[in-house]
Amino acid sequence: MYEIKEYTEKLFEDIKHIDENGNEYWSARELQKVLRYDKWENFYKVINYAMIACENSDIDTNEQFLEVGKMSINVNGGKRRIIDYHLSRYACYLIAQNGDPRKEVIALAQTYFAIQT
Repeated sequence: MYEIKEYTEKLFEDIKHIDENGNEYWSARELQKVLRYDKWENFYKVINYAMIACENSDIDTNEQFLEVGKMSINVNGGKRRIIDYHLSRYACYLIAQNGDPRKEVIALAQTYFAIQT
């Protein structure tokens, strides 16, 4: 059990960022990969469900799911702007709760963010 806890903490701590004010956040695009969602469209649905849960709890979604743009390089070398989110720990928790329960990594995320939140 200790090994799983250590692995889980490392998995999510490795992609945690700290902003200039000392606030922690996770990039949705990075979390998507860790949670093993191949397509942004599928992960974006989970984000939307999490946002609805956040709104229904009377918590400001703009504070928990900060939309940011970032540049992505296409296969042909061109650049385009894509949507990303800076996610609070609570937003990550809600995403884990709304994720695909068939994925083992979702169970790990649920446990990690539940304990940490």
